[in-house]
Amino acid sequence: METPEEVKKSNFITEIIDADLAVGKNGGKVVTRFPPEPNGYLHIGHAKSICLNYGTALRYNGTFHLRFDDTNPTKEDTEYVESIMEDVKWLGADWKDKMFFASDYFDKMYECAEELIRRDKAYVCNLTEEEFKAYKGNLTEPGKESPNRNRPVEESLDLFRRMKAGEFEDGAYVLRAKIDMASPNMHMRDPAIYRIRHASHHRTGDKWCIYPLYDFAHCLEDSVEGITHSICTLEFEIHRPLYDWFLDALDMPCHPQQIEFARLNLNYTVMSKRKLLELVKENRVSGWDDPRMPTVSGLRRRGVTPEAIRDFCDRIGVTKFDGMSDIALLEYCIREDLNKRAARFMAVMDPLKVIIDNYPEGQVEYMDAINNPEDPEAGTRQVPFTKELWIEKSDFMEVPVNKFHRLAPGKEVRLRYAYFVTCTSVEKDAEGNVIAVHCTYDPATKGGNAPDGRKVKGTIHWVSAEKAVAAEARLYDRLFLVEDVGAIPEGEDYRNYLNPESLKTVTCYTEPALAAVEPGTKVQFERTGYFCADSKEHSAGKPVFNRTVQLKDSWQKIAAKN
Repeated sequence: METPEEVKKSNFITEIIDADLAVGKNGGKVVTRFPPEPNGYLHIGHAKSICLNYGTALRYNGTFHLRFDDTNPTKEDTEYVESIMEDVKWLGADWKDKMFFASDYFDKMYECAEELIRRDKAYVCNLTEEEFKAYKGNLTEPGKESPNRNRPVEESLDLFRRMKAGEFEDGAYVLRAKIDMASPNMHMRDPAIYRIRHASHHRTGDKWCIYPLYDFAHCLEDSVEGITHSICTLEFEIHRPLYDWFLDALDMPCHPQQIEFARLNLNYTVMSKRKLLELVKENRVSGWDDPRMPTVSGLRRRGVTPEAIRDFCDRIGVTKFDGMSDIALLEYCIREDLNKRAARFMAVMDPLKVIIDNYPEGQVEYMDAINNPEDPEAGTRQVPFTKELWIEKSDFMEVPVNKFHRLAPGKEVRLRYAYFVTCTSVEKDAEGNVIAVHCTYDPATKGGNAPDGRKVKGTIHWVSAEKAVAAEARLYDRLFLVEDVGAIPEGEDYRNYLNPESLKTVTCYTEPALAAVEPGTKVQFERTGYFCADSKEHSAGKPVFNRTVQLKDSWQKIAAKN
Protein backbone atom coordinates (compact mmCIF):
# COMPACT_ATOMS: atom_id res chain seq x y z
CA MET A 1 0.00 0.00 0.00
CA GLU A 2 2.53 2.60 1.09
CA THR A 3 5.78 3.59 -0.55
CA PRO A 4 8.99 3.06 1.44
CA GLU A 5 9.29 6.82 1.93
CA GLU A 6 5.82 7.05 3.46
CA VAL A 7 6.44 4.11 5.77
CA LYS A 8 9.67 5.63 7.05
CA LYS A 9 8.02 8.89 8.15
CA SER A 10 7.93 9.25 11.93
CA ASN A 11 5.19 10.66 14.13
CA PHE A 12 4.39 10.65 17.83
CA ILE A 13 2.86 7.16 17.55
CA THR A 14 5.96 5.65 15.98
CA GLU A 15 8.04 7.32 18.70
CA ILE A 16 5.94 5.51 21.32
CA ILE A 17 6.35 2.21 19.49
CA ASP A 18 10.09 2.76 19.05
CA ALA A 19 10.38 3.25 22.82
CA ASP A 20 8.35 0.07 23.45
CA LEU A 21 10.55 -1.95 21.12
CA ALA A 22 13.70 -0.57 22.73
CA VAL A 23 12.75 -2.14 26.08
CA GLY A 24 11.42 -5.36 24.57
CA LYS A 25 7.76 -4.65 25.28
CA ASN A 26 5.23 -6.99 23.60
CA GLY A 27 8.06 -9.35 22.72
CA GLY A 28 9.13 -7.01 19.94
CA LYS A 29 5.81 -7.44 18.12
CA VAL A 30 3.60 -4.76 16.59
CA VAL A 31 -0.04 -5.66 15.94
CA THR A 32 -2.54 -3.01 14.83
CA ARG A 33 -6.13 -3.13 13.69
CA PHE A 34 -8.84 -1.18 11.91
CA PRO A 35 -12.13 -1.80 13.80
CA PRO A 36 -15.12 -0.31 11.93
CA GLU A 37 -18.70 -0.71 13.04
CA PRO A 38 -20.69 -2.17 10.10
CA ASN A 39 -23.46 0.43 10.36
CA GLY A 40 -22.56 2.58 7.35
CA TYR A 41 -20.07 3.10 4.56
CA LEU A 42 -16.50 4.22 5.22
CA HIS A 43 -15.59 7.86 4.63
CA ILE A 44 -12.26 9.60 4.08
CA GLY A 45 -11.79 9.97 7.84
CA HIS A 46 -11.76 6.18 8.09
CA ALA A 47 -9.26 6.14 5.22
CA LYS A 48 -6.82 8.08 7.40
CA SER A 49 -7.19 5.48 10.16
CA ILE A 50 -6.70 2.62 7.70
CA CYS A 51 -3.58 4.23 6.27
CA LEU A 52 -2.20 4.89 9.75
CA ASN A 53 -2.91 1.46 11.22
CA TYR A 54 -1.82 -0.51 8.17
CA GLY A 55 1.15 1.75 7.49
CA THR A 56 2.31 1.38 11.10
CA ALA A 57 2.13 -2.42 10.90
CA LEU A 58 3.99 -2.30 7.58
CA ARG A 59 6.71 -0.05 8.99
CA TYR A 60 7.54 -2.56 11.73
CA ASN A 61 6.96 -5.70 9.69
CA GLY A 62 4.04 -6.35 12.02
CA THR A 63 0.50 -7.66 11.66
CA PHE A 64 -2.66 -5.80 10.65
CA HIS A 65 -6.18 -6.94 11.55
CA LEU A 66 -9.51 -5.95 10.02
CA ARG A 67 -12.18 -6.35 12.68
CA PHE A 68 -15.87 -5.54 12.54
CA ASP A 69 -17.28 -4.26 15.84
CA ASP A 70 -20.72 -5.72 15.22
CA THR A 71 -22.30 -5.35 18.67
CA ASN A 72 -25.48 -3.48 17.68
CA PRO A 73 -27.69 -5.66 15.45
CA THR A 74 -30.35 -2.97 15.07
CA LYS A 75 -28.05 -0.82 12.92
CA GLU A 76 -25.77 -3.33 11.18
CA ASP A 77 -26.01 -5.11 7.87
CA THR A 78 -23.99 -7.42 5.64
CA GLU A 79 -24.17 -4.71 2.95
CA TYR A 80 -21.95 -2.55 5.15
CA VAL A 81 -19.57 -5.43 5.87
CA GLU A 82 -19.09 -6.09 2.16
CA SER A 83 -18.64 -2.41 1.33
CA ILE A 84 -16.04 -1.98 4.08
CA MET A 85 -14.06 -4.99 2.88
CA GLU A 86 -14.09 -3.59 -0.65
CA ASP A 87 -12.97 -0.13 0.50
CA VAL A 88 -10.15 -1.37 2.75
CA LYS A 89 -8.84 -3.63 0.00
CA TRP A 90 -9.12 -0.84 -2.60
CA LEU A 91 -7.09 1.49 -0.38
CA GLY A 92 -4.33 -1.12 -0.43
CA ALA A 93 -4.47 -2.54 3.11
CA ASP A 94 -3.95 -6.31 3.24
CA TRP A 95 -5.37 -8.07 6.30
CA LYS A 96 -4.40 -11.49 4.87
CA ASP A 97 -6.10 -14.08 7.12
CA LYS A 98 -6.65 -11.63 9.99
CA MET A 99 -10.30 -10.67 9.55
CA PHE A 100 -12.40 -10.89 12.70
CA PHE A 101 -15.78 -9.89 14.10
CA ALA A 102 -16.77 -8.86 17.61
CA SER A 103 -19.46 -11.52 17.27
CA ASP A 104 -16.67 -14.11 17.10
CA TYR A 105 -16.12 -13.37 20.79
CA PHE A 106 -19.68 -13.12 22.12
CA ASP A 107 -19.27 -16.27 24.21
CA LYS A 108 -15.98 -14.99 25.64
CA MET A 109 -17.51 -11.58 26.38
CA TYR A 110 -20.41 -13.18 28.20
CA GLU A 111 -17.99 -15.20 30.34
CA CYS A 112 -16.06 -12.01 31.13
CA ALA A 113 -19.27 -10.25 32.14
CA GLU A 114 -20.19 -13.08 34.52
CA GLU A 115 -16.68 -12.94 35.94
CA LEU A 116 -17.06 -9.23 36.67
CA ILE A 117 -20.28 -9.99 38.54
CA ARG A 118 -18.59 -12.76 40.55
CA ARG A 119 -15.82 -10.30 41.46
CA ASP A 120 -18.50 -7.83 42.57
CA LYS A 121 -17.40 -5.42 39.83
CA ALA A 122 -20.67 -5.47 37.92
CA TYR A 123 -24.37 -5.60 38.81
CA VAL A 124 -27.72 -5.90 37.08
CA CYS A 125 -29.64 -2.62 37.20
CA ASN A 126 -33.31 -2.07 36.45
CA LEU A 127 -33.15 1.71 36.13
CA THR A 128 -34.13 2.94 32.69
CA GLU A 129 -31.66 5.01 30.70
CA GLU A 130 -33.59 8.17 31.57
CA GLU A 131 -33.78 7.26 35.23
CA PHE A 132 -30.06 6.56 35.44
CA LYS A 133 -29.29 10.00 34.00
CA ALA A 134 -30.74 11.49 37.18
CA TYR A 135 -28.41 9.29 39.25
CA LYS A 136 -25.36 9.92 37.13
CA GLY A 137 -24.86 13.55 38.11
CA ASN A 138 -22.97 15.98 35.91
CA LEU A 139 -19.53 17.50 35.46
CA THR A 140 -19.86 19.61 38.62
CA GLU A 141 -21.87 17.23 40.79
CA PRO A 142 -21.06 13.61 41.69
CA GLY A 143 -23.58 10.91 40.91
CA LYS A 144 -25.42 8.79 43.41
CA GLU A 145 -25.53 5.04 43.57
CA SER A 146 -28.24 3.07 41.81
CA PRO A 147 -30.63 1.33 44.22
CA ASN A 148 -29.40 -1.90 42.59
CA ARG A 149 -25.69 -1.21 43.04
CA ASN A 150 -25.34 -3.44 46.06
CA ARG A 151 -27.56 -6.20 44.73
CA PRO A 152 -26.12 -9.56 45.92
CA VAL A 153 -23.73 -11.21 43.47
CA GLU A 154 -25.86 -14.34 43.14
CA GLU A 155 -28.96 -12.27 42.43
CA SER A 156 -27.15 -10.31 39.68
CA LEU A 157 -25.82 -13.56 38.22
CA ASP A 158 -29.33 -15.03 38.18
CA LEU A 159 -30.82 -11.95 36.55
CA PHE A 160 -28.03 -11.74 33.99
CA ARG A 161 -28.53 -15.37 33.01
CA ARG A 162 -32.25 -14.77 32.70
CA MET A 163 -31.52 -11.73 30.53
CA LYS A 164 -29.51 -14.07 28.30
CA ALA A 165 -32.34 -16.60 28.29
CA GLY A 166 -34.72 -13.99 26.91
CA GLU A 167 -37.04 -13.66 29.90
CA PHE A 168 -37.16 -9.87 29.85
CA GLU A 169 -38.18 -7.18 27.41
CA ASP A 170 -35.79 -4.69 25.87
CA GLY A 171 -34.76 -2.07 28.43
CA ALA A 172 -35.98 -4.01 31.46
CA TYR A 173 -32.45 -4.50 32.79
CA VAL A 174 -28.86 -3.61 31.94
CA LEU A 175 -25.59 -4.90 33.31
CA ARG A 176 -23.46 -2.10 34.76
CA ALA A 177 -19.82 -2.00 35.75
CA LYS A 178 -19.39 -1.02 39.41
CA ILE A 179 -16.71 1.66 39.29
CA ASP A 180 -17.06 5.14 40.82
CA MET A 181 -20.18 7.31 40.78
CA ALA A 182 -18.10 10.29 41.91
CA SER A 183 -15.45 10.01 39.18
CA PRO A 184 -14.72 13.26 37.34
CA ASN A 185 -14.76 11.11 34.18
CA MET A 186 -18.43 10.57 33.40
CA HIS A 187 -17.60 7.38 31.48
CA MET A 188 -16.44 5.80 34.75
CA ARG A 189 -19.76 6.34 36.55
CA ASP A 190 -21.07 2.78 36.42
CA PRO A 191 -21.35 2.48 32.62
CA ALA A 192 -23.73 -0.02 31.05
CA ILE A 193 -21.86 -2.96 29.54
CA TYR A 194 -24.73 -5.26 28.41
CA ARG A 195 -28.23 -4.42 27.20
CA ILE A 196 -31.21 -6.49 26.09
CA ARG A 197 -31.88 -6.36 22.34
CA HIS A 198 -34.39 -8.82 20.91
CA ALA A 199 -32.99 -8.38 17.41
CA SER A 200 -31.57 -10.80 14.88
CA HIS A 201 -27.84 -10.41 14.28
CA HIS A 202 -26.43 -10.48 10.75
CA ARG A 203 -24.00 -13.28 11.74
CA THR A 204 -25.34 -14.99 14.86
CA GLY A 205 -29.01 -14.83 13.98
CA ASP A 206 -31.24 -15.23 17.05
CA LYS A 207 -28.68 -16.94 19.28
CA TRP A 208 -28.34 -13.83 21.45
CA CYS A 209 -30.83 -11.35 22.84
CA ILE A 210 -28.26 -9.48 24.94
CA TYR A 211 -25.38 -7.61 23.38
CA PRO A 212 -22.26 -5.96 24.84
CA LEU A 213 -21.77 -2.24 24.52
CA TYR A 214 -18.85 -0.89 22.54
CA ASP A 215 -16.60 0.19 25.45
CA PHE A 216 -16.76 -3.25 27.04
CA ALA A 217 -16.46 -5.22 23.81
CA HIS A 218 -13.72 -3.20 22.16
CA CYS A 219 -10.99 -3.65 24.76
CA LEU A 220 -11.72 -7.37 25.07
CA GLU A 221 -11.48 -7.83 21.30
CA ASP A 222 -8.13 -6.03 21.27
CA SER A 223 -6.87 -8.17 24.14
CA VAL A 224 -8.01 -11.52 22.74
CA GLU A 225 -6.44 -10.72 19.35
CA GLY A 226 -3.14 -9.66 20.92
CA ILE A 227 -3.27 -6.10 19.62
CA THR A 228 -0.20 -4.27 20.89
CA HIS A 229 -1.17 -0.69 20.03
CA SER A 230 -4.84 0.25 19.87
CA ILE A 231 -4.67 3.34 17.67
CA CYS A 232 -7.90 5.34 17.65
CA THR A 233 -9.19 8.87 17.19
CA LEU A 234 -9.01 11.59 19.81
CA GLU A 235 -12.63 11.40 20.98
CA PHE A 236 -11.77 8.05 22.61
CA GLU A 237 -9.12 9.59 24.86
CA ILE A 238 -11.66 10.07 27.64
CA HIS A 239 -12.68 6.41 27.24
CA ARG A 240 -9.12 5.17 27.83
CA PRO A 241 -9.43 4.87 31.67
CA LEU A 242 -12.49 2.64 31.13
CA TYR A 243 -10.62 0.60 28.49
CA ASP A 244 -7.82 0.02 31.00
CA TRP A 245 -10.21 -0.61 33.91
CA PHE A 246 -11.97 -3.50 32.16
CA LEU A 247 -8.69 -5.19 31.22
CA ASP A 248 -7.28 -4.80 34.73
CA ALA A 249 -10.50 -5.87 36.44
CA LEU A 250 -10.49 -9.10 34.44
CA ASP A 251 -6.71 -9.68 34.68
CA MET A 252 -6.55 -10.03 30.92
CA PRO A 253 -3.15 -11.46 29.91
CA CYS A 254 -2.74 -9.01 27.01
CA HIS A 255 -3.19 -5.33 27.80
CA PRO A 256 -2.95 -3.25 24.59
CA GLN A 257 -1.88 0.36 24.78
CA GLN A 258 -4.54 2.78 23.52
CA ILE A 259 -3.08 5.75 21.63
CA GLU A 260 -5.26 8.56 20.28
CA PHE A 261 -4.69 10.78 17.26
CA ALA A 262 -6.66 13.63 15.73
CA ARG A 263 -9.42 12.55 13.38
CA LEU A 264 -9.64 13.84 9.84
CA ASN A 265 -12.13 16.69 9.50
CA LEU A 266 -12.70 18.01 5.99
CA ASN A 267 -14.34 21.33 5.19
CA TYR A 268 -17.48 21.71 3.07
CA THR A 269 -18.71 18.25 4.05
CA VAL A 270 -19.74 16.11 7.04
CA MET A 271 -18.09 13.08 8.63
CA SER A 272 -21.00 12.01 10.81
CA LYS A 273 -22.29 8.62 9.69
CA ARG A 274 -25.68 9.58 11.12
CA LYS A 275 -25.87 12.67 8.92
CA LEU A 276 -24.52 10.83 5.88
CA LEU A 277 -27.18 8.16 6.39
CA GLU A 278 -29.84 10.90 6.60
CA LEU A 279 -28.68 12.33 3.27
CA VAL A 280 -28.96 8.87 1.70
CA LYS A 281 -32.33 7.97 3.20
CA GLU A 282 -33.84 11.36 2.34
CA ASN A 283 -32.63 11.04 -1.29
CA ARG A 284 -30.62 14.24 -1.05
CA VAL A 285 -27.85 12.24 -2.72
CA SER A 286 -28.15 9.21 -4.99
CA GLY A 287 -26.63 6.79 -2.46
CA TRP A 288 -23.59 6.10 -0.30
CA ASP A 289 -21.45 6.12 -3.44
CA ASP A 290 -22.78 9.43 -4.76
CA PRO A 291 -19.63 11.24 -6.01
CA ARG A 292 -20.47 14.25 -3.83
CA MET A 293 -20.21 12.15 -0.67
CA PRO A 294 -16.95 11.98 1.35
CA THR A 295 -17.30 8.19 1.42
CA VAL A 296 -14.53 6.03 0.04
CA SER A 297 -16.99 4.51 -2.44
CA GLY A 298 -18.16 7.99 -3.49
CA LEU A 299 -14.59 9.18 -4.02
CA ARG A 300 -13.81 6.01 -5.99
CA ARG A 301 -16.85 6.49 -8.24
CA ARG A 302 -15.88 10.12 -8.73
CA GLY A 303 -12.52 8.99 -10.11
CA VAL A 304 -10.22 9.55 -7.13
CA THR A 305 -7.44 6.97 -6.85
CA PRO A 306 -6.25 5.24 -3.66
CA GLU A 307 -2.83 6.75 -4.30
CA ALA A 308 -4.28 10.26 -4.12
CA ILE A 309 -6.10 9.51 -0.87
CA ARG A 310 -2.98 8.02 0.68
CA ASP A 311 -0.96 11.04 -0.43
CA PHE A 312 -3.53 13.34 1.15
CA CYS A 313 -3.49 11.40 4.44
CA ASP A 314 0.31 11.47 4.41
CA ARG A 315 0.40 15.24 3.82
CA ILE A 316 -1.99 16.14 6.64
CA GLY A 317 0.10 14.05 9.02
CA VAL A 318 -0.59 12.52 12.43
CA THR A 319 -1.12 14.88 15.37
CA LYS A 320 -2.80 15.09 18.77
CA PHE A 321 -4.66 18.28 17.90
CA ASP A 322 -8.04 18.48 16.20
CA GLY A 323 -8.24 20.70 13.17
CA MET A 324 -9.93 21.18 9.81
CA SER A 325 -8.27 19.93 6.63
CA ASP A 326 -8.82 21.98 3.50
CA ILE A 327 -10.58 20.19 0.65
CA ALA A 328 -8.30 22.22 -1.65
CA LEU A 329 -5.39 20.06 -0.44
CA LEU A 330 -7.32 16.91 -1.30
CA GLU A 331 -8.06 18.35 -4.74
CA TYR A 332 -4.38 19.16 -5.16
CA CYS A 333 -3.40 15.57 -4.35
CA ILE A 334 -6.02 14.25 -6.78
CA ARG A 335 -4.82 16.60 -9.51
CA GLU A 336 -1.17 15.69 -8.97
CA ASP A 337 -1.96 11.99 -9.22
CA LEU A 338 -4.26 12.15 -12.24
CA ASN A 339 -1.89 14.44 -14.11
CA LYS A 340 0.54 11.53 -14.33
CA ARG A 341 -1.90 8.76 -15.23
CA ALA A 342 -4.93 10.24 -17.05
CA ALA A 343 -5.02 10.16 -20.85
CA ARG A 344 -5.96 13.45 -22.53
CA PHE A 345 -9.02 13.88 -24.70
CA MET A 346 -10.91 16.83 -26.12
CA ALA A 347 -14.50 17.47 -25.10
CA VAL A 348 -16.71 20.52 -25.59
CA MET A 349 -19.03 21.28 -22.68
CA ASP A 350 -20.92 24.32 -24.06
CA PRO A 351 -20.86 23.95 -27.85
CA LEU A 352 -20.70 26.59 -30.56
CA LYS A 353 -20.60 25.52 -34.22
CA VAL A 354 -17.54 26.44 -36.32
CA ILE A 355 -17.78 26.06 -40.12
CA ILE A 356 -14.52 26.11 -42.08
CA ASP A 357 -15.68 27.47 -45.42
CA ASN A 358 -12.61 26.57 -47.45
CA TYR A 359 -12.26 23.03 -46.07
CA PRO A 360 -13.31 20.30 -48.55
CA GLU A 361 -16.90 19.11 -48.14
CA GLY A 362 -17.08 15.53 -46.83
CA GLN A 363 -13.34 15.27 -46.09
CA VAL A 364 -12.17 13.63 -42.87
CA GLU A 365 -8.59 13.92 -41.66
CA TYR A 366 -7.11 12.26 -38.60
CA MET A 367 -4.82 14.41 -36.51
CA ASP A 368 -2.10 13.06 -34.22
CA ALA A 369 -2.82 14.02 -30.61
CA ILE A 370 -0.61 13.39 -27.58
CA ASN A 371 -2.22 11.09 -25.03
CA ASN A 372 -0.33 12.36 -21.99
CA PRO A 373 2.61 14.79 -22.12
CA GLU A 374 3.60 13.60 -18.60
CA ASP A 375 3.99 10.02 -19.83
CA PRO A 376 6.22 9.49 -22.90
CA GLU A 377 5.08 5.86 -23.06
CA ALA A 378 1.43 6.87 -23.51
CA GLY A 379 1.87 7.52 -27.24
CA THR A 380 -0.59 9.30 -29.51
CA ARG A 381 -4.11 8.90 -30.82
CA GLN A 382 -5.99 9.86 -33.97
CA VAL A 383 -8.64 12.58 -33.74
CA PRO A 384 -11.08 13.10 -36.66
CA PHE A 385 -11.17 16.60 -38.21
CA THR A 386 -14.02 17.76 -40.48
CA LYS A 387 -15.49 20.86 -42.07
CA GLU A 388 -17.82 21.53 -39.16
CA LEU A 389 -16.56 21.53 -35.58
CA TRP A 390 -17.73 22.26 -32.06
CA ILE A 391 -15.81 24.70 -29.87
CA GLU A 392 -16.59 26.17 -26.46
CA LYS A 393 -18.82 29.24 -26.55
CA SER A 394 -16.39 30.90 -24.14
CA ASP A 395 -13.63 30.56 -26.75
CA PHE A 396 -15.36 33.09 -29.04
CA MET A 397 -16.20 36.78 -28.53
CA GLU A 398 -17.78 38.89 -31.23
CA VAL A 399 -16.45 42.01 -29.52
CA PRO A 400 -13.32 40.80 -27.73
CA VAL A 401 -12.19 42.37 -24.49
CA ASN A 402 -8.58 43.39 -23.90
CA LYS A 403 -6.17 40.42 -23.80
CA PHE A 404 -8.76 38.00 -25.17
CA HIS A 405 -6.53 35.69 -27.22
CA ARG A 406 -9.11 33.25 -28.51
CA LEU A 407 -11.38 33.37 -31.56
CA ALA A 408 -12.91 36.69 -32.68
CA PRO A 409 -13.77 38.32 -36.03
CA GLY A 410 -10.58 38.76 -38.07
CA LYS A 411 -8.51 36.93 -35.48
CA GLU A 412 -6.35 33.86 -36.14
CA VAL A 413 -6.03 31.04 -33.57
CA ARG A 414 -4.67 27.53 -33.45
CA LEU A 415 -7.03 24.55 -33.31
CA ARG A 416 -5.12 22.15 -31.08
CA TYR A 417 -3.27 19.46 -33.08
CA ALA A 418 -4.90 20.72 -36.32
CA TYR A 419 -4.70 24.04 -38.21
CA PHE A 420 -4.62 27.79 -37.85
CA VAL A 421 -8.07 29.26 -38.54
CA THR A 422 -9.29 32.83 -38.94
CA CYS A 423 -12.82 34.00 -38.17
CA THR A 424 -14.46 35.65 -41.19
CA SER A 425 -18.13 36.00 -40.19
CA VAL A 426 -20.86 34.86 -37.82
CA GLU A 427 -24.44 33.60 -38.04
CA LYS A 428 -27.06 34.82 -35.56
CA ASP A 429 -30.55 33.76 -34.56
CA ALA A 430 -33.59 36.04 -34.43
CA GLU A 431 -32.59 37.25 -30.94
CA GLY A 432 -29.14 38.21 -32.11
CA ASN A 433 -27.28 35.34 -30.49
CA VAL A 434 -24.28 33.92 -32.34
CA ILE A 435 -25.15 30.37 -33.41
CA ALA A 436 -22.27 29.65 -35.80
CA VAL A 437 -18.84 31.03 -36.61
CA HIS A 438 -17.42 30.91 -40.14
CA CYS A 439 -13.65 30.55 -40.58
CA THR A 440 -11.01 29.84 -43.16
CA TYR A 441 -8.08 27.55 -42.48
CA ASP A 442 -4.47 27.57 -43.63
CA PRO A 443 -3.66 24.10 -45.05
CA ALA A 444 0.06 24.73 -44.55
CA THR A 445 -0.35 24.77 -40.75
CA LYS A 446 -1.39 21.15 -40.30
CA GLY A 447 -0.32 19.90 -36.90
CA GLY A 448 -0.62 23.38 -35.42
CA ASN A 449 2.58 25.00 -36.67
CA ALA A 450 3.12 27.58 -39.43
CA PRO A 451 6.05 26.91 -41.81
CA ASP A 452 6.63 30.66 -42.15
CA GLY A 453 7.20 30.90 -38.42
CA ARG A 454 4.24 33.14 -37.60
CA LYS A 455 2.87 32.83 -34.11
CA VAL A 456 -0.64 32.95 -32.68
CA LYS A 457 -1.43 33.59 -29.04
CA GLY A 458 -4.55 31.48 -28.77
CA THR A 459 -4.98 27.71 -28.87
CA ILE A 460 -8.45 26.23 -28.44
CA HIS A 461 -9.80 22.69 -28.32
CA TRP A 462 -12.50 21.31 -30.57
CA VAL A 463 -14.27 18.15 -31.73
CA SER A 464 -15.68 17.17 -35.09
CA ALA A 465 -19.41 17.97 -35.26
CA GLU A 466 -19.91 14.98 -37.57
CA LYS A 467 -17.86 12.42 -35.63
CA ALA A 468 -18.29 13.61 -32.03
CA VAL A 469 -20.19 11.55 -29.49
CA ALA A 470 -22.76 13.16 -27.21
CA ALA A 471 -22.04 12.29 -23.58
CA GLU A 472 -23.55 13.14 -20.22
CA ALA A 473 -21.14 15.13 -18.05
CA ARG A 474 -21.87 15.38 -14.35
CA LEU A 475 -20.20 18.43 -12.88
CA TYR A 476 -19.78 17.89 -9.16
CA ASP A 477 -18.97 20.62 -6.67
CA ARG A 478 -18.76 20.87 -2.89
CA LEU A 479 -21.61 19.30 -0.97
CA PHE A 480 -22.18 22.22 1.42
CA LEU A 481 -22.11 25.98 1.04
CA VAL A 482 -20.40 26.57 4.40
CA GLU A 483 -16.81 25.69 5.19
CA ASP A 484 -17.43 24.31 8.68
CA VAL A 485 -20.72 22.44 8.84
CA GLY A 486 -20.07 21.69 12.50
CA ALA A 487 -20.19 25.42 13.27
CA ILE A 488 -23.78 25.81 12.08
CA PRO A 489 -25.67 27.41 15.00
CA GLU A 490 -27.49 25.00 17.29
CA GLY A 491 -31.11 24.61 16.32
CA GLU A 492 -30.51 25.22 12.62
CA ASP A 493 -30.86 22.31 10.21
CA TYR A 494 -27.52 21.51 8.59
CA ARG A 495 -29.42 20.35 5.49
CA ASN A 496 -30.44 23.95 4.81
CA TYR A 497 -26.80 24.58 3.92
CA LEU A 498 -26.55 21.92 1.22
CA ASN A 499 -25.16 23.35 -2.01
CA PRO A 500 -27.95 23.38 -4.64
CA GLU A 501 -25.23 23.64 -7.31
CA SER A 502 -23.33 20.56 -6.08
CA LEU A 503 -24.39 18.70 -9.23
CA LYS A 504 -24.97 20.08 -12.70
CA THR A 505 -25.60 17.76 -15.62
CA VAL A 506 -24.80 18.86 -19.17
CA THR A 507 -24.58 17.23 -22.56
CA CYS A 508 -21.09 17.55 -23.95
CA TYR A 509 -19.48 16.45 -27.21
CA THR A 510 -16.39 14.28 -27.07
CA GLU A 511 -13.90 12.57 -29.30
CA PRO A 512 -15.50 9.31 -30.49
CA ALA A 513 -12.82 7.25 -28.72
CA LEU A 514 -14.20 8.29 -25.34
CA ALA A 515 -17.39 6.29 -25.84
CA ALA A 516 -15.32 3.10 -25.98
CA VAL A 517 -13.43 3.52 -22.71
CA GLU A 518 -14.23 1.13 -19.87
CA PRO A 519 -16.27 2.25 -16.85
CA GLY A 520 -13.94 3.66 -14.22
CA THR A 521 -11.44 5.02 -16.76
CA LYS A 522 -9.81 8.28 -15.66
CA VAL A 523 -9.27 10.93 -18.34
CA GLN A 524 -8.52 14.60 -18.68
CA PHE A 525 -10.81 16.72 -20.80
CA GLU A 526 -8.21 19.17 -22.08
CA ARG A 527 -8.54 22.69 -20.63
CA THR A 528 -11.59 21.56 -18.63
CA GLY A 529 -10.81 19.07 -15.88
CA TYR A 530 -10.33 15.45 -14.89
CA PHE A 531 -13.25 13.10 -15.44
CA CYS A 532 -14.06 9.45 -14.82
CA ALA A 533 -16.32 7.18 -16.86
CA ASP A 534 -19.09 6.35 -14.39
CA SER A 535 -18.62 2.88 -12.90
CA LYS A 536 -22.36 2.14 -12.89
CA GLU A 537 -23.94 3.89 -15.85
CA HIS A 538 -21.28 4.52 -18.52
CA SER A 539 -21.53 2.50 -21.72
CA ALA A 540 -20.65 2.93 -25.39
CA GLY A 541 -24.34 3.59 -26.08
CA LYS A 542 -24.65 6.09 -23.24
CA PRO A 543 -21.32 7.65 -22.22
CA VAL A 544 -21.46 9.17 -18.73
CA PHE A 545 -18.53 11.04 -17.19
CA ASN A 546 -18.19 12.33 -13.64
CA ARG A 547 -16.00 15.36 -13.08
CA THR A 548 -13.36 14.37 -10.55
CA VAL A 549 -11.68 17.73 -10.12
CA GLN A 550 -11.21 20.93 -12.09
CA LEU A 551 -7.88 21.78 -13.70
CA LYS A 552 -7.53 25.02 -11.77
CA ASP A 553 -4.91 24.57 -9.07
CA SER A 554 -6.28 25.85 -5.78
CA TRP A 555 -3.07 24.89 -3.98
CA GLN A 556 -2.08 28.55 -4.02
CA LYS A 557 -4.86 29.22 -1.52
CA ILE A 558 -3.20 26.77 0.87
CA ALA A 559 0.30 28.05 0.22
CA ALA A 560 -0.81 31.61 0.95
CA LYS A 561 -1.93 30.56 4.42
CA ASN A 562 1.42 29.06 5.39
